Amino acid sequence: MSTKQQEKSLQTMRELMDSAQALFNSKGFAKTTVAEITDGAGYAKGSFYRHWKSKDELFLDILAAKLGNYREERARRIGEAETLEDVLDVIWDFLDTIVGDRNWSKVFLEFTVHAAGDSELRRKLNKSIYRLSNDIFAEMVGSHVISGYSAKKLGALNTALFEGFLIHDLLETGELSREDVRRAALTMIRTLAISGEASS
Repeated sequence: MSTKQQEKSLQTMRELMDSAQALFNSKGFAKTTVAEITDGAGYAKGSFYRHWKSKDELFLDILAAKLGNYREERARRIGEAETLEDVLDVIWDFLDTIVGDRNWSKVFLEFTVHAAGDSELRRKLNKSIYRLSNDIFAEMVGSHVISGYSAKKLGALNTALFEGFLIHDLLETGELSREDVRRAALTMIRTLAISGEASS
């Protein structure tokens, strides 16, 4: 494929991804069709299937692109972090951006539930390219854990707390703020990283 053809192909992909994201935000993942995505971008359906086998694959590419932008900033800030609190601030600043974009957080949760029913899709979604995985979390905080507590388990606890809050926030219960959950996560992780057990 020539350079010009590659550029045209990338442009087509970007336009289809932009169309899909706008539709996902307004209609949700399940209610958006491939035909609507291609119509919105001004392409025939064949253009979609030249790049993706399914709407699931398209969503994963959108998710990877969003997280790719974060990873560049995260790498810079992690390099400057000196304490466990500094590292956790970097992680939660990223998580806050997801909660702050209510349309995207709703679509992300919808897709996560959708993926839970498909073992292959679930396996893909658990890869670090698509989320703040337990492995990545462990890599970032591992050198600050002095208790011997599993850094991967800390990551899983942090993610469970965050994803639980996403549901709580979308249901608009109003009992907890992002700051409440962020402080609770920092306290939990700091306690387990230092002593290995939660305080009573």
